[in-house]
Amino acid sequence: MRVLVIGAGAREHALVEALRRDPAVSAVAAAPGNPGMAAIAELRPVDPASAESVVALAREIAADLVVIGPEVPLVLGIADAVRAAGIACFGPSAEAARIEGSKAFAKDVMAAAGVRTAHSEIVDNPGELDAALDRFGPTWVVKDDGLAAGKGVVVTADRHAARDHAAELLEQGHPVLLESFLDGPEVSLFCLVDGETVVPLLPAQDHKRVGNGDTGPNTGGMGAYTPLPWLAPDAVTEIVDDVVKPVAAEMVRRGAAFSGLLYAGLAIGQAGPAVVEFNCRFGDPETQAVLALLDSPLGALLHATATGTLDTLEPPRWKDGAAITVVLAAENYPSRPRTGDVIAGTEESMANTEVLHAGTAQGDDGSLVSAGGRVLNVVASGADLSEARTRAYERIAAIRLPGGHYRTDIALAAVEDRITIPARA
Repeated sequence: MRVLVIGAGAREHALVEALRRDPAVSAVAAAPGNPGMAAIAELRPVDPASAESVVALAREIAADLVVIGPEVPLVLGIADAVRAAGIACFGPSAEAARIEGSKAFAKDVMAAAGVRTAHSEIVDNPGELDAALDRFGPTWVVKDDGLAAGKGVVVTADRHAARDHAAELLEQGHPVLLESFLDGPEVSLFCLVDGETVVPLLPAQDHKRVGNGDTGPNTGGMGAYTPLPWLAPDAVTEIVDDVVKPVAAEMVRRGAAFSGLLYAGLAIGQAGPAVVEFNCRFGDPETQAVLALLDSPLGALLHATATGTLDTLEPPRWKDGAAITVVLAAENYPSRPRTGDVIAGTEESMANTEVLHAGTAQGDDGSLVSAGGRVLNVVASGADLSEARTRAYERIAAIRLPGGHYRTDIALAAVEDRITIPARA
């Protein structure tokens, strides 16, 4: 099987690494890819937002499977074009991808499916903003209704900050979603979905804020870990039965059956799991940790999902232990990250760790330089989270990036047993 992976970040680097471990995968190409993938995949130029460009490349390399990593091409309907060309594609249709592309659409689907989520209102008129804000709080959740790469959300007890963020979005012509605040720790659960067939992967937890202790602005994600020692053993089954399967069935009922990776971001509160958001693709950086523990052939899982045969496969197998991802970010990330700085130390080897590239490029002199906000990911595994943490932080400390920064508390609360789920009401 020849596989083409569309995307250029650490999520795609992790997908390429996992695919090359599958004995049934004979070749992997990444488009446009990044310097870190060059040693393990054929890199090809492509415009990920152009259906014509992606289809032409898939035909040129005789791809048996196209895997679309980022959300924007999915929302634009690139998966539809690939399938229309007769090539298997892992990724939902444009209609199904609206579950991430429009938070209002996702809320409507959840309401129809009877799935618990936050109370919400859409505001698209600046004149209605203050009255709407008065109906929420004292913790305000303000979201961009469209795609915002994880950075369009403000959660604050400061009404002025909530209003400023909402007003800025409205000035940009973006509708605003106001939500009630959900209590409890957050869980990311990835599920392979093929119509009404749902196969969960390992649950993970992301760290969205830029600073230690969940301080500072939201980012695309500063680190993640799996599994979750504080999550009840039957929680995944409950989430699948009460959240993911009803949503998958509702999408089928609407004629927009989901095929691909459905990411449920949930808060586990007093009343049980409640949905914070849905994404229509593998999440970044949780994917990096989850795939580090996958012991089943990834290509077979993705191909079965893409071809409607997921129900014929055995459930995924997982390695023992735990895995953690720590993100190295550029100076000034997430506001105006500095780029073009030389990166050193990525070639050093350390057992049970790997360095995945996100925002990197080759400099004019052949050196590795920063080219984005989230520059590198260090992924480490161990017998438990404590060991995985130790390895990850030893590895990232050896990497040198001027002005680079990373959180030092990824998975620390779990290791120290400081995460609690509110007692059921």
